[in-house]
Amino acid sequence: MDRLTEMEAFVRVVDHGGFTEAARQMGLSKSAVSKHVSALEKRLAVRLLTRTTRRVSPTELGLAYYDRARAVLEDAAEADSMVTAMQATPRGSLRISAPVSFGIGQISRAVARFLEAYPQVEVNMVLDDRFVELLAEGFDLAIRIGVLEDSTLKARKLAETRLLLAASPAYLAERGVPQSIDDLNDHCLLHYSNLSTGNFWRLRGRGGAERQIRVGGRFTANNGESLRKVAEAGIGVVMLPSFILGDALRAGRLVEVLPDREPVLLGIHALYPQGPFPQPKLRAFVDFLAEHFRGAGPDDWPA
Repeated sequence: MDRLTEMEAFVRVVDHGGFTEAARQMGLSKSAVSKHVSALEKRLAVRLLTRTTRRVSPTELGLAYYDRARAVLEDAAEADSMVTAMQATPRGSLRISAPVSFGIGQISRAVARFLEAYPQVEVNMVLDDRFVELLAEGFDLAIRIGVLEDSTLKARKLAETRLLLAASPAYLAERGVPQSIDDLNDHCLLHYSNLSTGNFWRLRGRGGAERQIRVGGRFTANNGESLRKVAEAGIGVVMLPSFILGDALRAGRLVEVLPDREPVLLGIHALYPQGPFPQPKLRAFVDFLAEHFRGAGPDDWPA
């Protein structure tokens, strides 16, 4: 007889305290379930159940075997679910969260190609520079940039971006070019208000030592594109990721400040709920993003 069927028959008899309900759960006759359990006991050469006219209960050895048999059956069911999930066609709606600038400039391109590849999937992308509560707010996935907080979410790294300092040529001509991190204290610093370090910039000098600079500029915003435009207008020095500043630097609208300092790299991650087998639509999207950004360096961000 099939070993897993024998195990299942035994486990269900113990779970339900008898053969009648176990047989109903398995869709078998009571005698068939009894034969499976008897075959199991014969194969193991041990009595697993104590049978009386009123009840059926496991022996001491039966209890020990029950725990292991139940775990084996759960593993088998999980393996079946894995194969089923992997073969399923991605379909349905995905609700994703992404930072505004990165979502517009980079994720939108990936989403467009993903939708072409998976015509049965719909994507609802919400752009917001705050960190959303993934489960509480009903998101399937979030794109996060920077240091990740400890959480129960699963994270997959997609790429890296470099944190840059920049100012307009006109501003630097008027106020001078900073030669050290300390020189920034004499400049107007444009501040991103969602920065995890609050009103401080954490920078590394040429030797790698970390320094903190208090930001007290004339302009604060919760969006990187807004800060970039103000910097291009000559108001001050800005610190933003390369995917926001890259185009302005290449066009000469901004100039990198302190380019020789130790680079600060920020990881770009896809976060989604834990689980052994994510839904096909979610797994397909995460895999697609990983492939889309594969090989991209920290400064390889098209406008």
